[in-house]
Amino acid sequence: MPVKIRLQRHGKKGKPFYWIVAADARAKRDGRFLEKLGTYNPNVNPASIDLDVDGAVKWLQNGAQPTDTARAILSYKGAMLKNHLAGGVQKGALTAEQAEEKFQAWVSEKEGTVDAKKEELAKADAAEKAKALEAEKEVNAKREAAAKAEEAEAAAEETAEAEVTEEASNEEE
Repeated sequence: MPVKIRLQRHGKKGKPFYWIVAADARAKRDGRFLEKLGTYNPNVNPASIDLDVDGAVKWLQNGAQPTDTARAILSYKGAMLKNHLAGGVQKGALTAEQAEEKFQAWVSEKEGTVDAKKEELAKADAAEKAKALEAEKEVNAKREAAAKAEEAEAAAEETAEAEVTEEASNEEE
């Protein structure tokens, strides 16, 4: 029974949400699966990925083949690196402690990169909101100036009409 690590689509039309599963290769895309390894939500920026790294490594060591997208996700979360390091431990190239230390160093570096991207996106969003607020304030100021100009014109017309009627009444007398 060939096993694949792949994505199983959930969510509504236009708003996909995926489960990362280990499934029999002959099963339907959204059909039976052996184990749910995590979730992937591409609707947020950056995409949120929740993955059981140890479970994924167990399946990879048992011969499961990830699909292209699942391989990218596993690589992004470090499951492929952990599998590689586990192979080095089995061959005797390094100890389990060294492998775990390398993996934790990689994870902390990756978290720093992701946090930096989140901060960058938050700053860009705040700058965009500030720009929109400034544009709105500018439009409101123009509206107020136009309203004041209209009021001044109306007042000038009223005084002109009053003067015309006053002159007409003076001429009649």
